Amino acid sequence: MGPGFSRRQKIAAAIQVNGSRIEQRIVALAKFGVDEKGRGYRVAYTKGDVEGRAWFMDLMRKAGLSPRIDTAGNIIGRRKGKNNALAPIAFGSHIDMVPDGGNYDGTLGSIAALEVIEIFNEQNIITEHPLELIIFANEEGGTIGSKAMTHGLTKEGLQQKSQSGLTQAEGIRTIGGDPDNIAACLRKRGDYHAWVELHIEQGGILEREKIQIGVVEGIVGIVHWEVTVTGFANHAGATPMNMRQDALLAASKLVIAVNEVINSVPGTQVGTVGKIAVQPGAYNVIPGKVVLGLEIRDLSAPKIEQLFQAIEKRAAAIAKETKTTIQFTREANESQPALTDKRLQQIIDKNAKALGFSTKYMQSGAGHDSQHMASIAPSAMIFIPSIGGISHSPKEYSTPKDMENGANVLLQTILQLDIEQLG
Repeated sequence: MGPGFSRRQKIAAAIQVNGSRIEQRIVALAKFGVDEKGRGYRVAYTKGDVEGRAWFMDLMRKAGLSPRIDTAGNIIGRRKGKNNALAPIAFGSHIDMVPDGGNYDGTLGSIAALEVIEIFNEQNIITEHPLELIIFANEEGGTIGSKAMTHGLTKEGLQQKSQSGLTQAEGIRTIGGDPDNIAACLRKRGDYHAWVELHIEQGGILEREKIQIGVVEGIVGIVHWEVTVTGFANHAGATPMNMRQDALLAASKLVIAVNEVINSVPGTQVGTVGKIAVQPGAYNVIPGKVVLGLEIRDLSAPKIEQLFQAIEKRAAAIAKETKTTIQFTREANESQPALTDKRLQQIIDKNAKALGFSTKYMQSGAGHDSQHMASIAPSAMIFIPSIGGISHSPKEYSTPKDMENGANVLLQTILQLDIEQLG
């Protein structure tokens, strides 16, 4: 360890997490919510979610925390510091999953956060700042818990159906929250010293480049458009090719145009046409209407707008060529890009390298609770490799060694944050 590190940091660097305990708990939590076909189904607000949360809160109690459930259903466990007047350092993730999902997304960050608390207990380490372990509710259903904590939920939002079949309000009540008093969970800027989340990458970059730790620079913004292509449905046998107004032909050209526009400029932006519905949908009828789903993601909101404008321009040309109309309707559920704190990025990178790990600065192409936390506190994310870049799948997997590496970086980051002035 170099001369830039204090004696306290050198001593702290010798402390290591218990990798086998992390792995054992990953396996144990995976047993909650398994459906009759053996598939993972710890979807928010379901029986598996309720039971998994109870199991996790029991572990928190055994670690000396007194977990409470806020009005949004978030689980919060506080560990006292030497100076409890200081804003707490918060870290954690979520334990709910998508239907037939994997055992590492969210779970790793949650279990690793608890591991950090237990190592501090075992090593008799009392931080200056109090610590808060947070398990956010219903991350997979729209980052509901973190959104409620940082921006609030509307009455309309609380009545939206969740994957469980319950409304958000009903689901929050099921896991111990109080949707009638939802605003009581709100936190403001200054309430936290910092927020840190450990997570699997959910992509294949780290594994492909044989990098051990990803330092997340930001979480991309996501914008959706419903695209309606209107032509004229007519008899497929009796209408000559040069007299057709084929909505599907126009839609196909637009799909190719989206790919070409997204790839036409440098950067890590992505654009996807992920759904398509054709009407009337018969062998012998020229498609008269097609509805597409367009999504663009990038760390820059202006760049998203520029790409969309270029796609609109291409769409106008396609519509003219095919004698169709193409209309874009912007969806309301967009999320803005969230940049992580640069000082926190540096702390993560420095501590990872001090532990002997290779690092890479990168963006997160998926949404996370950290996206909302960044609006009220200096926030950061630590990525570890996901084998094959697979996520939201039963085949999702990160090696025990990679999980241990990430948890050790998280531990050192928390210790470093305890003596750092941010902002």
